[in-house]
Amino acid sequence: MADIALAVGLAAIFCAVVIALATIGVLTGEREQVGRSLAAVQAFQAAPKSMRRELDRPFYERVVAPLVQGSGGLGKRLTPAGQVERIRKRLDAAGQPANWDVDRVLAFKVLGALAAVPLTVLVSPIALSFGVLPLVGFSVVAIVAGFFAPDLVLYQKGYNRADRMRKELPDALDLLTISVEAGLAFDAAMSQVARQTEGPLAEEFFRVLQEMQIGMGRIDAFRAMAERTDVDDIRTFVTALVQADAFGIPIANVLRIQAKEMRLKRSQRAEEQAQKVPVKILFPLIFCILPTLFVVVIGPAGLQIYRALF
Repeated sequence: MADIALAVGLAAIFCAVVIALATIGVLTGEREQVGRSLAAVQAFQAAPKSMRRELDRPFYERVVAPLVQGSGGLGKRLTPAGQVERIRKRLDAAGQPANWDVDRVLAFKVLGALAAVPLTVLVSPIALSFGVLPLVGFSVVAIVAGFFAPDLVLYQKGYNRADRMRKELPDALDLLTISVEAGLAFDAAMSQVARQTEGPLAEEFFRVLQEMQIGMGRIDAFRAMAERTDVDDIRTFVTALVQADAFGIPIANVLRIQAKEMRLKRSQRAEEQAQKVPVKILFPLIFCILPTLFVVVIGPAGLQIYRALF
């Protein structure tokens, strides 16, 4: 009993010492942290006003925006003038997405290429096990992919927007034809269509009306819309309007014919897509579905044959 009491007493003394040391350490650490915080506050207050104003700005304005601006300048120096004009046309085709301009696209291209460097460093231990050439090939592919990734995103945005306008054009022309035949002027009918519909085509109609309000001619405004959108159906519609204006053809007849033609083209495109389905499903059928069926159907018979023979 005496030994047990002695052991319990020693354990209690040890625990008390540990708790005391931990308490002292926590208090000392808190004092040090408070002291560092007070020192940081005092240093911030003693700093010049220009530095304090700089530190009060958001992180995006202090770090991200200068980085993007510098990358955009570097991208301009590395990109030919023709490519800059091509990017500007793609932005017009994409509908001028928010916070996107030529400088920002060029900056994203440079940052995408630079982002391939740390990715290559992370993959290098695995790639070096296969040799130096795979690592070099991966680095080149990563840099090229990072550099052209913004172009692919911009192209996809423009393609989706053009496809949506192509689908919305027949309905918009129907509504435009009804409005003109009901007695509205062409400009008023187009304004009515732009207000009653949504999507990129309505945005383009609004832009055409705004350009006409600032003094641009109707034909010039429509030609500019055709150049921006780069959609064949819109080009056909604009060409018909130009010819009607040149030869004095009633606009209602032109709109009726164009609406009928666009509906026919939409049905033909739907039939074309339906005809492509058997060809598109052929590869998944051969490489994914049929092997699974073979395993399910022939697998048990193969196992029985193997057991019977061996």
